Parts: sequence; C-alpha cells; structure tokens
Amino acid sequence: MQTAHICPECYAADKRITPLLRPEECLLHHRQYICCTCGRCICADVDDKGKFRALFPFKTLAIAILYLRAAEVIWEQACGIYEIEDTKGRKQYKIFPSVEALNDYLQQNKQKHCSLQPLFTTPHYKDCSPEQLRRLSTEEVAIYMKEKQLKTL
Repeated sequence: MQTAHICPECYAADKRITPLLRPEECLLHHRQYICCTCGRCICADVDDKGKFRALFPFKTLAIAILYLRAAEVIWEQACGIYEIEDTKGRKQYKIFPSVEALNDYLQQNKQKHCSLQPLFTTPHYKDCSPEQLRRLSTEEVAIYMKEKQLKTL
C-alpha cells in the first residue's frame, strides 16, 4: 500500500486540491500563495477589512491544514490549528498565529471553548519570496485548472 506524500512546504498530499470553492473564480480574482515545492495555489487574498480565507472557521482539521501555509505567510509566523467547540457541541477548526490570539478570540466569543493545545502546528516559520504571493495570469489559471480537472477524472 502506497502512502500519500505530504508536501513539506504547504502540508498537502494533493498539489491541485485547492481552491476548494469556485476554484477558477478564486484563481482568477484572488491573490494566491504558490508553493515552491509542489506548485499548489492557496488563496491568500486579504480584503479591505483585513479578512482572508484562513481566518474563517473550517469544517474539518484536514481542510484547515490546506490553508495553514497561507495563514503563516500572511501573519509571517508559524501558526496552529485549534478545535473550537460551542455550547451546542458544534466543532470547527480555526487557525491562530499565537495562543494570545486564540485567547482574544475566546474572550470575544464566550460561548466557545477549546484546549489551548493546537491539533496541528508547524515548528517554525519559513519565509516566502515575493513571487510566491501574487495574482496568477490567465494562462497560469488555465494550466492549473486543466491539471485540477484531470486529477478528478
């Protein structure tokens, strides 16, 4: 049995798994982090209010891991993924740059709680080059989408 190779830079086994939602639209209109190791694109677009995809809650730990590298690049530091549970028992997974940021979030969201131990973290931050954080050309998007579609067939 063959095990999946996990990219040491972006933590993914599938180099074309992202973007998950409306991939072509995301690739065409959002800034992407481009992994130097496997070439995977991760949405790293920041809106006018400082919000970006990696700030939002994720349904699973596996999905959160797919966006971890973009969060690290935007925050310029190693980050952790935490399981957040609300008073109704619903779980979500969020990326935080520090325990202090997690505590601030929990203070503002009293109905949520979690262990202060991350489920997944990286040991240290690795900087990226300016070429890795940019918008793709239409040609790059077309090639990426073709590779993504071939992967699903």
